[in-house]
Amino acid sequence: MTNAQIIFNASVKLMNDGVIKGTGRIFKFEDENGNIHELEEPEELHTYAAWQEIGRQVKKGKKAKAAITIWKQGKSYTTTNKETGAEEEKEGRMFMKNAYFFTFDQTEPKTEKKGARKQ
Repeated sequence: MTNAQIIFNASVKLMNDGVIKGTGRIFKFEDENGNIHELEEPEELHTYAAWQEIGRQVKKGKKAKAAITIWKQGKSYTTTNKETGAEEEKEGRMFMKNAYFFTFDQTEPKTEKKGARKQ
């Protein structure tokens, strides 16, 4: 299962449990038996870093709405092939890790701080 699927399934459960809201948008989907279902789309959930990339800041003092266990890839590394002596780039291993998610209403637009350097 991909992280997107893991997060979506967790979002639906959180919405059904009343932890997060729905968007009001309804979509239809077909299950493996061919039955058509309607489901309200849950509100957006993102990590602190993802909200930063979007241009939003998590408000000070806000606690995550959910901790969801998702896939994370370790750092890549270089090894030397013992037979050929050539260096090989290896991808880091995949592992499961808790990530903490916030909703839109827990964020605010990012503002430049006085004296902060632009990159």
